[in-house]
Amino acid sequence: MILKTYIFIIFTTLFLHWETSETKSQGDIGRASLPPRGWNSYDSFCWTITEEEFLQNAELVAQRLKPHGYEYVVVDFLWYRKKTIGAYTDSYGFDVFDEWGRMVPDPGRWPSSQGGKGFSEVAGKVHSMGLKFGIHVMRGLSLQAFNANTLILDTTTGKAYEEAGRQWRAQDIGIKERTCAWMKNGFMSVNTKFGAGRAFLRSLYQQYADWGVDFVKLDCVFGDDLDLDEIIVVSEVLNELSRPIIYSLSPGTNAKPIIAKEVSGLVNMYRVTGDDWDTWEDVSAHFNVARDFTAANLVGVKGLKGKSWPDLDMLPLGWLTEAGSNDGPHRYCRLNLDEQRTQVTLWSMVRSPLIFGGDMRKLDDATFSLLTNPTLLEINWFSSNNMEFHYVTGSLSSTGKHSLSNHTEDKEKINVLEMRVLALRSCKDVKANGWSTKVLDNNVEKVCWEENSNKRKAPFCLNKREALSASEGEMVYQHQNLGRLHLLVTERTELCVGASSNRKLTANEISRGSFSRCRSHANQMWENYNGTLMNSYSGLCAIMDFVRASSGGIRSWLATGRRGEIYLAFFNLNNQVTKMSAKISDITNAIHATSSKCSGTEVWSGTNLGAIKDSISMSVNAHGCALFVLNCT
Repeated sequence: MILKTYIFIIFTTLFLHWETSETKSQGDIGRASLPPRGWNSYDSFCWTITEEEFLQNAELVAQRLKPHGYEYVVVDFLWYRKKTIGAYTDSYGFDVFDEWGRMVPDPGRWPSSQGGKGFSEVAGKVHSMGLKFGIHVMRGLSLQAFNANTLILDTTTGKAYEEAGRQWRAQDIGIKERTCAWMKNGFMSVNTKFGAGRAFLRSLYQQYADWGVDFVKLDCVFGDDLDLDEIIVVSEVLNELSRPIIYSLSPGTNAKPIIAKEVSGLVNMYRVTGDDWDTWEDVSAHFNVARDFTAANLVGVKGLKGKSWPDLDMLPLGWLTEAGSNDGPHRYCRLNLDEQRTQVTLWSMVRSPLIFGGDMRKLDDATFSLLTNPTLLEINWFSSNNMEFHYVTGSLSSTGKHSLSNHTEDKEKINVLEMRVLALRSCKDVKANGWSTKVLDNNVEKVCWEENSNKRKAPFCLNKREALSASEGEMVYQHQNLGRLHLLVTERTELCVGASSNRKLTANEISRGSFSRCRSHANQMWENYNGTLMNSYSGLCAIMDFVRASSGGIRSWLATGRRGEIYLAFFNLNNQVTKMSAKISDITNAIHATSSKCSGTEVWSGTNLGAIKDSISMSVNAHGCALFVLNCT
């Protein structure tokens, strides 16, 4: 008994040393050399978290999750907003900022920030726990600071920024018509063509570094809200700082690989969907996105002083709140156990960052087991050759009828919805060059999308009108709006087409443009030239696209391990139990292996498969998954 105990102690010590060494090596090799892991406050607290609540969660992350590689604890969303009557996610007039227009923590919720200390004391406490500290920030400049017309700090002199013989202020650099589309009372882009605009951004991130920040999540700059200029300037600033800071982008509504390739080398992680919440529709919406970004070879490529990772968003498990809520955590995750297993398995097979969103103070055993499952964590950090695997079949009944595959679906059993939507793509996409201008008899101009594949079908057209100026009292840079258009549904309506949604979308919602009262916001301004229709808010181009969404089917993923093992995942997106199968020969061919003799286990059931002859088969629960670890000789 003494010998067994001694051996166990040695094994445990070696395991912990291995895991600690692997975790430590991330910082030694480069920033985000492995997919980052951590905790974020948004899913459990929305914007209302206090200093006390944050540090309580951080302590528990250090105690329970840090041994498993979770090292970042991040304060999300509106830490500078006073929690008082009238304040909410898009309220105006409740934010705290300094004389230079930079957000500072609300001292009511973050008492240690008083006296101009910002987050320095909180960051110090987090660092003493062996963790790294992160914050969420919005694009550019706040509307409050803009209206206050604050001076801009020049960090090289410690004084107000001066150029061309004058001091520069917030209203010299803020672009009011480019406020965040889903947060109109919040934040706007800054003009990075001006030295003052770049100086303002530099002053923000220098302050974060001075506070001891290790991770920045920059919001409303990617996907449909793309602000490539700010992404680039912030990357340049972070590259110059002496303090290493992980650079993350959000959200990823309608993000596509062609756009991601423009930013992946500038950052360390970037969201590729809208917000993920605890619904099956949100989970299942990630399968196509995961496939596309992996197929584009964007996982773990070169990033800012390290690597970059497509981010499937936080894991909304455990004790949560609601999106946009003024209340803290008050309910459990609505996903059942099968759906939760599907989510963490897909995130791991794709090698997405793993950021837990539930309240650590009520972390239940089932959630803890999912977050720390050793096979999933091994796959997430150290697997390779990750891919969607197409050679899997399924049967919805024991008789073998209604046979399915993930590439030839039985449309009688899988609900398929196809719709035509106004979507945004990179202007470099060849599909973007499909618009033409038509002049009608009454001199009304229309811009029309020509359907090349269906000449008999009437084209989709919108009416052109010169974009509004500052007639409504809104600040518009006239020299920037020359040649820009409003697009109206009909000649007589005052409803204009906006490229991005005026509310934050979840992962399963389809971005399809929006129609609202015409105003001088860049989201409703367009430039039409050389067959393209470019949006002035994001710089992306519009196309008419067919979106196909299915509510069922089967999927499979494949990866190889660093010790030669093969990982195979079955995912059942159907609403009923499905028997799924894959041939060993197809599996080994996909990873260019020569062996056909395999044995293995299934992780979630603990089933020992023994020697596998020709194929693997297992009945998978509705919305559930099976995860196999195979050893082939």
